[in-house]
Amino acid sequence: MHQHAHSIGKQKSFFVIRARRVFNRSIERTTKVSVLSEPSVAEPRTSSAATPFVPVASPAAFPESPVARAFAQPLMLGLFLPIQAGGWSASTLPRSTDWSFDYNAALVQKCEALGFDLVFALSQWLPKGGYGGVFDGQALDSFMTLAALTARTERIILAATTHVLYGPWHPLHFAKFTATLDHISRGRWGINVVTGHRAVEHEMFGWNRIEHDRRYEMAAEFLDAVQQLWAQPDNFSFEPELSAWRLQGAFVTPKPRYGRPLLINATGSDAGIDFAARYSDVVFITSPAGPQIDRALEALPAHVARVKTAARAYGREVRTLINPMVICRETATEARDYHDAIVAHADEGSFHRFDSDAHAWRGGFEDRAKAASRAVGGNIAIVGTPEEVADKIIKLHAAGIDGVQLSFYDFQPDLDFFGERVLPLLNEAGLRR
Repeated sequence: MHQHAHSIGKQKSFFVIRARRVFNRSIERTTKVSVLSEPSVAEPRTSSAATPFVPVASPAAFPESPVARAFAQPLMLGLFLPIQAGGWSASTLPRSTDWSFDYNAALVQKCEALGFDLVFALSQWLPKGGYGGVFDGQALDSFMTLAALTARTERIILAATTHVLYGPWHPLHFAKFTATLDHISRGRWGINVVTGHRAVEHEMFGWNRIEHDRRYEMAAEFLDAVQQLWAQPDNFSFEPELSAWRLQGAFVTPKPRYGRPLLINATGSDAGIDFAARYSDVVFITSPAGPQIDRALEALPAHVARVKTAARAYGREVRTLINPMVICRETATEARDYHDAIVAHADEGSFHRFDSDAHAWRGGFEDRAKAASRAVGGNIAIVGTPEEVADKIIKLHAAGIDGVQLSFYDFQPDLDFFGERVLPLLNEAGLRR
């Protein structure tokens, strides 16, 4: 921890150093308020030609907001929707899991009935055939799918993944669209900000591959502009240093109901953790020790502390989520047999095109490439009886995890079983209110 704290102090990325220097000049000209004084306010960046920045409040700062209600839970509960072919498991064992809208809508409505706090969906851009095998590339769009679900739900937070650097996104479009969805959902819209991690994605949009840390610098410019468009009471102008878009006299209405939508990021690199620490309310983390649950429980406390320490360096607090693949049956033998059946049907054709420089997926990827872990899926695997599954989730919370974003192999029946047999145990343990 001491070594990491030293790294935070001495090795700030280029865009953070520039952000502080330019922002401080702007503050001296316009206001005495320090945006670093409140945990709910992100540190903005600007330039000499830009409109002075205003503070942007987190939705968690509003006690009546859906985000504040979710954060009040001792352990947040979410579902990782299978809007892509194959779900999260590279296995051909028969199952009901389907990428269709109706199937996923039913899952979301079931989660809402069970009292889950949020659902989440990925975004992927793949050539014909996808990754291969069961991951054949068929997929819904995350943003459009969850936008449609705002009209079918009442309470649950809907978090869509967006590649903010890929065209045709312009900050003005993005700010307007997301503010509208925040209005429709009454403050239940969430955004998982990603910068892209596969060369083929960049090429599909006509880009050369962008260096890893530079992507975060460009995403920071984009998100600074979007947040100001949400918050500015008057027209807003902004000229980024790295990106091609510009803003001149731009304005967005309606304003988000509770400051801004929920912001999420999944990361593992130094630049990514720094970005998440500055902007995100929720950080998806992965186990540095791979998918085996007991090894993960040993490694997670230090990793969680690293992320939260980085946020506190900016005067902010973040929540951490992790993605367990849950295989739960009435007996341990049944659960293990089902796990083994999934592995026995491992689809060796899957992920043969996978190529990523995303640090969140580097640790343990070689292990996941082995048939067993690839077939099962998830960042960590929890296999056992309802009591054993609940016990592992309780231990994840004790390790510093603030929420679990669940995946299942056969989503519909497995979610039903989790709600009937595991959720009451989490309630009894005081992790759900």
